[in-house]
Amino acid sequence: MTVGATVIWLAVTALALYAARQHRPPWTVASGYRLIIGGGVIFPTVVLAALLGYGLPSLTGLLEPAVPGQLMIAVSGERWWWRVRYTTAGGEVIELANELRLPVGAIAQVSLSSDNVIHSFWIPSLAGKVDMIPGRTTRVSLEPTRTGTFRGVCAEYCGASHALMGFAVEVMEPGAFAAWLDEQARTAAEPATADANEGRRLFSVHGCAACHTVRGTDADGRIGPDLTHVGGRLTLAAAALANTPTAMAGWIAKPHAAKPGSLMPGFAMLPPADVQAMAAYMSGLK
Repeated sequence: MTVGATVIWLAVTALALYAARQHRPPWTVASGYRLIIGGGVIFPTVVLAALLGYGLPSLTGLLEPAVPGQLMIAVSGERWWWRVRYTTAGGEVIELANELRLPVGAIAQVSLSSDNVIHSFWIPSLAGKVDMIPGRTTRVSLEPTRTGTFRGVCAEYCGASHALMGFAVEVMEPGAFAAWLDEQARTAAEPATADANEGRRLFSVHGCAACHTVRGTDADGRIGPDLTHVGGRLTLAAAALANTPTAMAGWIAKPHAAKPGSLMPGFAMLPPADVQAMAAYMSGLK
């Protein structure tokens, strides 16, 4: 397609330069019709039909079933964040949010869906855009060839915080990835400080457990992201904020300041000490 587009571009540019430098009388009606029919109908029909015939056979590979043992990830576009589920080789499902981690040199099969409007899953450094359509499941295969941290985005306008619906992608060595996934399968860490322990209590008292899950505790909400290991993620609020205790406290108090239209209610009415304690608790969930 690149070669074909280059040839057409060169031909059109050459014709434009030729026409600009020629001094000749206007074309006749018959000549104009020949140009329109030949250049505007026959030529693009032949070229596009050839490209279609070349490309269609490659689509069958997209429907091939996953190879046993292949990494399986399901990503759902929410408002405005990403629900991420890893399925291990043993069939265990591990739910995360707003980031992907992938082993270098391995193929990951990613299934895509949406529970609200059309989103578009795009990691420019790894793959093209794939729409996430309500009521359907689409797929994309990711095969990173080098380690590093990359950015993914929603590439389809989806509402007020569309531009703030990003996610981080870290490509890791296979051993480091396996260790990370094992860690993500574990329940939440116990609070390491008195402040964090108080934050765990306040997390439940102030109703956060109604929307969020923290595995290993009584928090089992399904509306918002799973927070079991939120302190160890690369970013907060779908890549809108850095993952620091200060940013965490600001997000808890005033989420709409960072992400307009977010469904998360703000807790600015709470005493600052309560907000800081909850931020300490969640920052410790690694």
